[in-house]
Amino acid sequence: MRQSTVAAAVALAMMGLSTQPLFAQDAPAPSQQEIAELRAQVTALMARIDDLEARDEAQSGINIDTAEALKAQAMTQPKVEAKGGLKVISSDGNFEFSAGGRVHFDGYAFDEDQVNTTGTTEFRRARLSLGGKAWGWEYKMEQDFAAGSNLDGLRDLYIAKQFGLGKLTIGHFKPYRSMEELTSSNEILMMERPFASATGLFNGRQFQQGVGYQVSGLNYSVGATAFNLRGAASPRTEGMGASARATWAPIMAGSRTLHLGGWVSHENANEGSASLSAVANYAGRRGPGQVIAITTAASGDQVNAYGLELAGQYGPLFVQSEFVSSVFNQPLGPDQDVQTYYVQGSWMLNGGQKVYKPGTGVFGSPKVVDVGLWELTARYDHIENSDLANREAESMILGLNYYLNPNLRLMFNYTQGENEVTGDETAQYAVRTQFNF
Repeated sequence: MRQSTVAAAVALAMMGLSTQPLFAQDAPAPSQQEIAELRAQVTALMARIDDLEARDEAQSGINIDTAEALKAQAMTQPKVEAKGGLKVISSDGNFEFSAGGRVHFDGYAFDEDQVNTTGTTEFRRARLSLGGKAWGWEYKMEQDFAAGSNLDGLRDLYIAKQFGLGKLTIGHFKPYRSMEELTSSNEILMMERPFASATGLFNGRQFQQGVGYQVSGLNYSVGATAFNLRGAASPRTEGMGASARATWAPIMAGSRTLHLGGWVSHENANEGSASLSAVANYAGRRGPGQVIAITTAASGDQVNAYGLELAGQYGPLFVQSEFVSSVFNQPLGPDQDVQTYYVQGSWMLNGGQKVYKPGTGVFGSPKVVDVGLWELTARYDHIENSDLANREAESMILGLNYYLNPNLRLMFNYTQGENEVTGDETAQYAVRTQFNF
């Protein structure tokens, strides 16, 4: 009901009163002049109310126009997010840009046996990542300043786009092989990966130039890559490789997950190729190492590997394992068979659980919400060349992780290594402060 309705009611009441005695029955009636003055006051009051109503309606129209204008302006402005990193999305959604990075600062101390070692500190990783989308194409560029300048530190550098059922990736990235290798360094269980990865079996062959295609669903992934045997900083080579990996999670129910996977890898050394070797740093990074097998450079020989994956979680308990059988061809003499396997696991002490990523078939870090999370970890790792006597190494690792928040993690690893070739049993104590954004 508008104010004029109230005013009219007041006026009618006053006019009605004007015809009645105001006081006692013997009181004199108001004069015609008094009645006229009262009516004039009521008329002025109603005019004032009408004026206020007109102003109110005009202001409402202005407010509506202003709100619509602000809404239209917001629709044309980019959306900016700053949750840990920086992300900018254009108003039409055709363009995205994000910036992030990671800093892993390590410290090592050794309990020496036969080999001289040097305890030290170092930046294990110091990466800056740029990525985003443009007209449906994804892009990513990542530089690790701890690994060297220019091409020495180049990690991911690719463009990608959804085609058909899967995603096509072109550039410099990890071939689809080994569950632990494809797990981000921000989310690996221990400070270093096991021997069934570029830390051992594919020594120095982590990021390759090539093309990949991957299809994924709610509980599976299938991917294949074809690549050149060169990294960004290595010389030109005619060596070629290919790999394929498939994963399936038959159980994904709340706190329970079961992961099954398998992969194959083929590398063919050719003109310009570097040697293809498997190396075991059995006492941790910067500790002693042992060459397990090698296929010589530009020999035209091959390295073929076949891997099986089994992993799962049940609430706070997590277990992961891989077994890999590989053959290193030799230009002279018989080929060399190399087997490696590991079993690792963890127990979340005060809540939380690993996050499974079915699109890539790997487990990530637990989600930290209100309080920091503590995680006990352990791994047994073994690698052996069955065609060379005593060409074998193993390591046992105990660790503790503390997730302060989604971006900050502290790590401790104690590694007891053993080299069957020399009998060396060097041990390592290692700590890491890890921050990613």
